Amino acid sequence: MKYALLLCVPFLLCAAISSASEPNALRNRILRDTTIQGYPCARGDAWFYPDGSLNQCTLSRSAALGDLPVPRGSVVEFWPNGAAHYLMLQRPAPLAGYKIRGGTRLGLSRGATTSFYSTGELHSFYLASSENVQGVPCRGGSWNTFTDLEGGENLVEFYRDGKLESCKLGRDYAGFRAGQRITLPHLTLASDDKSLPAQ
Repeated sequence: MKYALLLCVPFLLCAAISSASEPNALRNRILRDTTIQGYPCARGDAWFYPDGSLNQCTLSRSAALGDLPVPRGSVVEFWPNGAAHYLMLQRPAPLAGYKIRGGTRLGLSRGATTSFYSTGELHSFYLASSENVQGVPCRGGSWNTFTDLEGGENLVEFYRDGKLESCKLGRDYAGFRAGQRITLPHLTLASDDKSLPAQ
């Protein structure tokens, strides 16, 4: 019984990693590069909602999500209404004027996703490296349990109107210390009662 369980764990892990995030999505194998609902999907696995609309595919060539150019090889997941929901870049790329984190030579970085509101506006992304976002020094770069114990706190978030909502600081700013997560427009600490503004 132990051995059967040990053999099942790698299979279940692989199945969990390769599945779409939408629980009702159905996988279909595309035999050649195909345009689906206006998006150039690469041959291979694509995911569809039960009504047949596209849920997720890998781009066979560069495409636009609204006014944002997205490079070939990126994985795009869609909301049921057809708007982009998540984007996983094959490699770091410029997006909305910032260099966004993507995968490496080893493959896609599924943790470094860019997300969109269901109405199409940019919601969040991970910067490839620290840079100013709307005048605020936001922290970027890769994260893991050694560099960021909370996991994913390097996320840069935006309000629907495109204004910066929150980010973790790359350096001291407006009385707050580097490494603290701030929420704008009121420059308050985001859910970290132990941190105090710099003196």
